Amino acid sequence: MDTSLRTHPKAETSRAGGLTLMLGSALSNQTGAAIGALAFPVLGPVGVVAVRQWIAGIVLLAVGRPPLRSFTRREWLPVLGLAGVFAAMNVSLYTAINRIGLGLAVTLEFLGPLGVALVGALTAGPRGARRRATVAGAVLAAVGVVVLTRPQPTTDHLGVALGLFAALCWAGYILLNRTVGRRLPGITGSAAAGTVSALVYLPIGIGVLIAHPPTPLALACATAAGVLSSVVPFLGDLLALRRVPAHLFGVVMSVHPVFAAAIGFVVLGEALAAVDLLAIVLIVAANVGVISVAGQTGVAVARQRPGATPWWRLKAAAKENSDA
Repeated sequence: MDTSLRTHPKAETSRAGGLTLMLGSALSNQTGAAIGALAFPVLGPVGVVAVRQWIAGIVLLAVGRPPLRSFTRREWLPVLGLAGVFAAMNVSLYTAINRIGLGLAVTLEFLGPLGVALVGALTAGPRGARRRATVAGAVLAAVGVVVLTRPQPTTDHLGVALGLFAALCWAGYILLNRTVGRRLPGITGSAAAGTVSALVYLPIGIGVLIAHPPTPLALACATAAGVLSSVVPFLGDLLALRRVPAHLFGVVMSVHPVFAAAIGFVVLGEALAAVDLLAIVLIVAANVGVISVAGQTGVAVARQRPGATPWWRLKAAAKENSDA
C-alpha cells in the first residue's frame, strides 16, 4: 500500500503540540497585556512598560549571555537600533491600549508585520494569481484600517496614531532583526538589544515609581505583564518552532487581534462595535492570505511578537543566509 502521502503519527503529534504552544503563547501575550493595563491607573503605561522591559532584559541576558564587550561598531549599530525600536514599540502600544482599548490597539499594531509581508510578497513573488492574491490582501487590510479609524465624535485620534506608530515600530523591528541575525549568532543580538532596552528604562521606571508609588497589586500586574507577555512567549515560541515550520507560525499569529479583542472584553470590559469586529476579521483574513502567498513563493516573511525574543525570525534569517 502506498504510504507516501501519509503523515507519520509522531509528526502529527508534534505539529499538534506546536500549534497548542503557539495558541497558548498568543493567549499568554494578550492576557499579559490586559493584566498590565489594570495597573495603568497607578503606574501609567510607561511604568508598566518599564517593569516589563526589566523582566524581559533579565531573561534575555540570562539566556542569551551576549558578549557585550566584544561587539564591534558594525554589530552595535543594529543592536542599538533594535533596542530603541523595541522600547518605542512597547510604550506606544501600551499607551494606545490605555486610550483606545486592547483589541483595537493590537489590531492596528498588527499592520506592521502585515505591511512587511505585503511588500515582500509583492516584490519577490511571481506575477499572476499569487500577485493578485497579495493585492487583494492589501485591499482587505486597507478596508479594515479605514473602518477601525473612521472619524467619529468620540474617536481618540492620538490613540489611533499611537497604534499605527506601534505598527511602524514593529515593521522596523522585523527589518532590524534581519540585520542583527546576519551579524550576530543565535539570539546574542536580541539578548543584547533586550538588555540595552531594560537599561534605558531603568532610570525612567525608577522615576515613575518614585512619582507614583506602586501598590502591591499594581506591581504584581506589571510583573505579570512582563512574565506573560515576554517570558512565556519566548519559551513557547522556542519550543513551537521545533515542531512547526515558520510559515505556519506566521499564519497562526493572526489570532493575536482576535485574542486581544476577546480578552479585552473579558478582563477589561471593552466592548467593540460590530463594525470594529468586522474590521478585525478583515485584517486577520488579509494576514492569512498574504502569509500563505509568501509561503508558496518562498518569501521569508518576518514576524516578531512584541516583547518576545525573535527566535523564529532568526531561524528564518539563518535559512535565508544558507540559501543565499
